[in-house]
Amino acid sequence: MQNFDLIIIGAGRASNIAAKAGKLGKKVALIEKSTLGGTCPNRGCVPSKLLIGYAQKIREIKESKKHFIRAIIDNIDQEEIFKRTNEYIYSVEENYKKKLNDNVTIFKGEGSFLDNKIVKVNNTKLTAPKIIIATGTRPTKVPFENAWTSDDIFPLIKEIPDSITIVGGGFIACELANFFDAIGVETTQLVRGDTLLENEDEEISEVFKEQYCKNVNVKFNISIKNALYKNNSFEIELDNDETYKNDALLFAIGRASNADTLKLENTNIKLNEKGFIKRDEFFQTDVEGVYVVGDASGEHMLQHAAAFEMNHLFKMLFEDEKEPLKFKYMPHAVFSHPEVASVGLTEKKAKEQNIKYVTSTTSWLASAKAQALKIKYPRTKFILNPDTYEILGCHLIGYESATMIHQVLAIMHLQNDIRNLKEMLYIHPALSEALLPAAVQAVKAIHEYKESKKI
Repeated sequence: MQNFDLIIIGAGRASNIAAKAGKLGKKVALIEKSTLGGTCPNRGCVPSKLLIGYAQKIREIKESKKHFIRAIIDNIDQEEIFKRTNEYIYSVEENYKKKLNDNVTIFKGEGSFLDNKIVKVNNTKLTAPKIIIATGTRPTKVPFENAWTSDDIFPLIKEIPDSITIVGGGFIACELANFFDAIGVETTQLVRGDTLLENEDEEISEVFKEQYCKNVNVKFNISIKNALYKNNSFEIELDNDETYKNDALLFAIGRASNADTLKLENTNIKLNEKGFIKRDEFFQTDVEGVYVVGDASGEHMLQHAAAFEMNHLFKMLFEDEKEPLKFKYMPHAVFSHPEVASVGLTEKKAKEQNIKYVTSTTSWLASAKAQALKIKYPRTKFILNPDTYEILGCHLIGYESATMIHQVLAIMHLQNDIRNLKEMLYIHPALSEALLPAAVQAVKAIHEYKESKKI
């Protein structure tokens, strides 16, 4: 039995806790069955965004005729794109190792519990008074042999397909389909329902669908009946009896908990109905001294949320932080074409929760910088409390939406009142100035609502 001050199962964002605890002189065991860094830098948000950078530039060139420029793409070096992205992925583990000092022992293997405070990895038993579970999630299992998930394409596959079918209508599917289509891979996207990005505000998802489908071939209300892999390609049969061949088949239909690998039946740790690990407001499971952070809890399955949680847990364990972490707002973005960013309630959620609200949707075209983009669809939608002027939700679609929304986030975090956004001084004619008419219109919508109630 090896004794430690801290055991961490999962070396994604939690490796930062290991690094900081090691610097404090704590003896740390860091268990990772794959590559240090976890999903985000190895198989998720970072490499996918590196790919999207290439796709974005290709889209800009192809759409340059809007600017009265005739541009022809002579060649897209797919192999070099994949090579450069893989070079980043291959550097991740070494960069994470550099953060760790000699107080941190890395165990490569799958960790599981023998009891509440004993963890086994590679036939070695470890124990510690504090254990952190940060095992994240994995892609939902594919239903057909030789089909891929996002985990299978990073590091990027060596044989670049000429054609690919991507199943799913969420952000991972839309980001990857946009990339493959942009670099010249014949791309078909299959969606079970009739919407894309169904978790976004309906008005925004409708605009996204209209614009996105101008580039990507999307088939809606369809599923795969069968997919047979032979002679290096798939014979795909759809449930409407249509058949076709594609070189590759990728499923992006959600993610599942990794809790089933931990043998929690040997402990008092409980799971929720979706198979994620239960915790209290201090990240603690049903076992004192055993904590769960990040996607393993199933609560906020976003990398920036996980990083925030890891930082707060470290303060609780080693800096005498007494208060629980309470996220005021949880923003997210979809880095596809077009780009989407959101925070707070959608209109549908506001209705479901029976919340009094007013909406206001404004185009960006009052901004000269937005006009210069030569696209008409970008817009800002606010969901507002008409009594307090509080921003309940904000949803953007358009160029650099993920950057633009941070200005709204700052207002929401400091003093959440749409009038503060209206009274700000904006650089003219910066793109973010498009938020000024949106705020003006939002305040006007509240005033009109109040006037209507007086009648």
